Amino acid sequence: MAPEQDLANRDDVSRLVTDFYRRAFADPLIGPVFTDVARMDLAAHLPVMCDFWETVLFRAGRYRRNALQVHVRLHRLAPLEAAHFARWLALWTDTVDELFSGPKAELAKVQAERIGGSLLRRVQGGEAGEVVSFHRTRPAADGAPPSVTGRSAPHPEWRT
Repeated sequence: MAPEQDLANRDDVSRLVTDFYRRAFADPLIGPVFTDVARMDLAAHLPVMCDFWETVLFRAGRYRRNALQVHVRLHRLAPLEAAHFARWLALWTDTVDELFSGPKAELAKVQAERIGGSLLRRVQGGEAGEVVSFHRTRPAADGAPPSVTGRSAPHPEWRT
C-alpha cells in the first residue's frame, strides 16, 4: 500500500534523503563509491543534499554548489558507469515510493532520472544537447551489477 503523504517541506526532504543515503551506503554497487572513493562524511553531506532536493522540489534556492564538478572529480577517481546511475535511481525511486505519494513524490522521481542521465552524459563527455537514458533496475539477488542499456537522444525540451 502506497503512503498517502506527499513531500511537503524540508523535514520531508530530510527524511527522504536520510533514508536514501542509508540504503545507498549499504548497497554493494554504489556504496563503495560513497565510502571508499568519495570518502563521504555523511553528517556533513546530508544538509547539502537536503538543500539540493529542497531546491529541486520546492525552488527553495538553497543549493548553490556545482553538482557536475563534484561528479566529474569523482569520475576521474573511479569511472562512473550507467550501472551506477541506474542503481542510484532504483534506490532513490524505491525510497520515494515507500515514504511518499503525490505530485512532489512523482517530481522527485522524474527529476532524479533527468539529473542522473545528465550527470552520466556529462561525466562521460557527452554534449549539452543530449540526454542519456538508463533503465532503472533493481539490484540482482546475487549482488551483481544490473544490466543497463544507455542510449543518447536529443531531449525534446532542449531545442537549440
